[in-house]
Amino acid sequence: MVDIKINSEECIKCGHCVMVCPSKILHQEKIGHTVEVKNPQNCILCGHCVGVCPKGAVLHSEFPTEKVHKIDYSAMPTPEQVLLLCQKRRSNRSFTKKPIAQGDMQMILSAAHTAPTASNEQGVSFTVVKNPEELLWVRKYTVSSFEKVYNLLNNFLVRPLIKTFAPALYAYIPRFARLLSAEKKGSDVILRGATSLLLIHTPENSRFGRDDANLAYQNASLMAESLGVSQVYMGFVMTAVRRDKKHLFERHFGIKGSVQCVMALGMPAFRFENVVDKKDISVKEI
Repeated sequence: MVDIKINSEECIKCGHCVMVCPSKILHQEKIGHTVEVKNPQNCILCGHCVGVCPKGAVLHSEFPTEKVHKIDYSAMPTPEQVLLLCQKRRSNRSFTKKPIAQGDMQMILSAAHTAPTASNEQGVSFTVVKNPEELLWVRKYTVSSFEKVYNLLNNFLVRPLIKTFAPALYAYIPRFARLLSAEKKGSDVILRGATSLLLIHTPENSRFGRDDANLAYQNASLMAESLGVSQVYMGFVMTAVRRDKKHLFERHFGIKGSVQCVMALGMPAFRFENVVDKKDISVKEI
């Protein structure tokens, strides 16, 4: 059972822990009064109370001293630096064969792991695929899935219906044809020569699994960008995974749950030199 106590000798009764607790476990009549702990069994282990206390007066059994680290706000990047990092983040598909340094991969994983999750479930897990044979398996798995779709869409009975009632899907037929042709010639148009794949997965019964995984993906993406590691969202692979009712992808990698995101990673052949503005921002204030 979770044990939460307030060190009365250190507590300055600021009430910050009371204000941030999402489960309303901490209570205080008003600022300056004693902080009390009620119904600790409702704790979701978010750590907000420990993180906000300026005096270390919140004693939480799940967050011992070695798990609590002081934030050095002077080391924080400026807002302008964060914006520049977001602006320069691009999908650079020009990978080299140079492997990603183990330390860099660990930083990417750590950044992904720190992302918030719904109800603080922390159910997001990761699988890193580096074995060339396994990377080739992912390519073949994806191409096989699209070949089935292409054959269906290109069926002489189905094609006219698709063209009439689903023109957006019909437009993909030539693209699928080019993709399959390129793969048959040995050109990797799926992974683009990436040396690693990061699979982000969540328990099958997770209500917000996809949302949690996408938050983790964004953290990993920005960390990769800051490290000079190229990253690309694997949309084709994820389309194949979501079409697969037998969950062959998860079973192949021994994943218990659902793969929600796949990121290709590798060292770039070159870097982008310019930030190119996107379309004008669309904002509605109400």
